[in-house]
Amino acid sequence: MHEMRHEPRQDEPAMHKGRLEAFTDGVIAIIITIMVLEIKVPHGASFQELLPLWPTLLSYVLSFIYVGIYWNSHHHTLQATKSVNGAILWANLHLLFWLSLLPFSTAWVGENSFGRDPMLLLGANLLLAAIAYTIFTIALVRHHGPGSALAQAFGADVKGKASLACYGVGLALTFIDPRLGFLMYAIVALIWFVPDPRMHKAIARD
Repeated sequence: MHEMRHEPRQDEPAMHKGRLEAFTDGVIAIIITIMVLEIKVPHGASFQELLPLWPTLLSYVLSFIYVGIYWNSHHHTLQATKSVNGAILWANLHLLFWLSLLPFSTAWVGENSFGRDPMLLLGANLLLAAIAYTIFTIALVRHHGPGSALAQAFGADVKGKASLACYGVGLALTFIDPRLGFLMYAIVALIWFVPDPRMHKAIARD
């Protein structure tokens, strides 16, 4: 007996995913470009001139890793996606909105040497981007159906829910010491930096 395949719901107009993928790649490339342009080149010719830039460089590295993680996750998720609809397009734009604010929040953190308020803004930015990605995945699962390989790959999404909780903890820790908040965000990035095999398994099953 052949395994039953689940196709996207017929009552929802389905569209090809190609334009969404290309548009997202373009926006993420622009986000990274803006982030690196925020790093001002020192006028001196000594390595010591770089020392005052360490907060800017460190915040840039963290935000670059986050943008890379989102791009990587988005790419693998789209590989397991059959088609998209209007809800998915808007959810994707919602995600890109919060990601596009990372250059601003990152620059503010760097300019103020990890001050409390800039770190709160960065933490809120990361939290809202994570919520947006969760909404994006929910829209994908609803379009493809609960029996799809995509839905099975996401499952209960324990990793995603744990990350949301960690962002909340990071925001709380920032009130105590902004460096603790930064450490929590770095830990979340490290968790997601490890490759997630769920989408590879979904693509193989499909």
